[in-house]
Amino acid sequence: MEMRRRQPLGVELVKRGIVTEENIENALEYQKQYPTRKIGDILYILDVCDPHTLIEAMGDILGTKGILLNTRTIKVKVTDYMSLDVAKKNKAIPFAVEAGKIKVCFANTVNVRAMETIRLLMLNKGLVMESYITFEPDIDRILESYEGIATDNLNHTGKDDTITSLVDSIIKTGMERRASDIHIEPMQNKIRVRYRIDGELFTAANIDKSKQTQIIGRLKAISNMHQEKQDSQDGRILMYEDYNIRVSSQPNVYGEKFVLRLLKKDMHIRNIFDLGIPATEKELKKSINKKNSITIIAAPTGEGKTTSLYSIIDYLNSPEINITTIEDPVEIRIEGLNQIEIDPRITFAGSLRTVLRQDPDIILVGEIRDKETAEIAVQAGQTGHYVLSTIHTVDSLEVITRLRKMGLADYDISSTMATIISQRLVRRLCPKCRHERKFNKEEKEIIENIGKKYGVEFDTSGVTYDAVGCKHCNNTGYYDRFGIFEILNITDEIRAEILNGKTSIEIRQEAIAQGYKPLVVDGIRKVIGGHTTLEELNKKLLIF
Repeated sequence: MEMRRRQPLGVELVKRGIVTEENIENALEYQKQYPTRKIGDILYILDVCDPHTLIEAMGDILGTKGILLNTRTIKVKVTDYMSLDVAKKNKAIPFAVEAGKIKVCFANTVNVRAMETIRLLMLNKGLVMESYITFEPDIDRILESYEGIATDNLNHTGKDDTITSLVDSIIKTGMERRASDIHIEPMQNKIRVRYRIDGELFTAANIDKSKQTQIIGRLKAISNMHQEKQDSQDGRILMYEDYNIRVSSQPNVYGEKFVLRLLKKDMHIRNIFDLGIPATEKELKKSINKKNSITIIAAPTGEGKTTSLYSIIDYLNSPEINITTIEDPVEIRIEGLNQIEIDPRITFAGSLRTVLRQDPDIILVGEIRDKETAEIAVQAGQTGHYVLSTIHTVDSLEVITRLRKMGLADYDISSTMATIISQRLVRRLCPKCRHERKFNKEEKEIIENIGKKYGVEFDTSGVTYDAVGCKHCNNTGYYDRFGIFEILNITDEIRAEILNGKTSIEIRQEAIAQGYKPLVVDGIRKVIGGHTTLEELNKKLLIF
């Protein structure tokens, strides 16, 4: 375990007579095989001395208190104070509460960020944190045992203990927790259940391996999949009144993994401005709905491209306009639209050819995946239609590079492209538990440097917020997600750069001169606005 010290921990322990130099040499040899293990933990694993003496000495060296963690030491229920995911991420376990103080042990007291996260979480519960150091293997072991308890609770949420009720409980719990996806994953000695909530995966339970065959059988039965077939399959679960659940199975080395995508049947389309797009209505109208043109939304997988497409289509939808969509699959049915769902027999390109004969004003193509689809989309844009689509790239400028690599001519790109919108989804700070404070020096420097780079002035004189955690947000500190955006309007100057075959770097310089602001600018503004944190923004954009 690392510490605030001048002498290495091993040297200090030898000086105090807790271990010998030979013990330290053996520990260092062990560390070559397991480089992520800390010396203190290795000495504990090798059992070179009394563990109570070792942890107390380590605590004294580190300037804190050391405690040996076991079932007798822990006098509180860990999950009453933090979720298992928070405990695992920060390697922390609360073990006692006395007179308004909560004792929390950490695997590493040098990890200031982890300790501050837990301190704020406890403060939000009205408790002052007292920190201790303990061995990481003990923290891991105890948290694994709590996962077993979580599994038992999940097993008993149904009316009985049958596989039917277990699978039903997994799905219903996911719905209650606002999960977008449920992962049911066979591992070597267990089946892991994880929920994706607000874009993050959280472990919900570990189920006994002996139930694997029955769980897979039940999932296949309700998804209308072939029982005997062990290849990849797709299916749907339609037995839940408010949900349409898409199911995907994929064999792995320990069995068949299932991912369930939970889609609400009555899901409302969000207003484009509620998504967080940094534009006024007047500015947005200038960017979209231009005849003889294409608008593309660019982002990696899972960053909300389809949601934004639906919001734009809903914004443009009216009885005077013929709108046709080609999707894979149709996730939300919208009144007044002609929606086409592709399958293995119907491709984007093939559907697009047919749609052009249906007198459309606006065409939504779910994704431009290949040269053929791109060429037909361009052709549609050149013949008086407005085309909306998505593409997988990291930002707006890279769309031009991607289309070039697909084989489109610079003339076709420059003549039809009107707007490119790039986006990411970030988690929104929970309004019930966020903790207000001033920006620190490091944060101000990061924001100031970004401002200088893109010619933007940011005001950091106000407050920012830390993610804390409460019952409302499942102790994550975040609730729901919103978008950060960049909008690249293809001006005549940028059009000329594309037509002349300029590189993406040269086009970027011209775009910035024309007022283009990259994703990070909108992200910083939303941090300053108190909607999210720099840490959350950094996860998406790696700004520090």
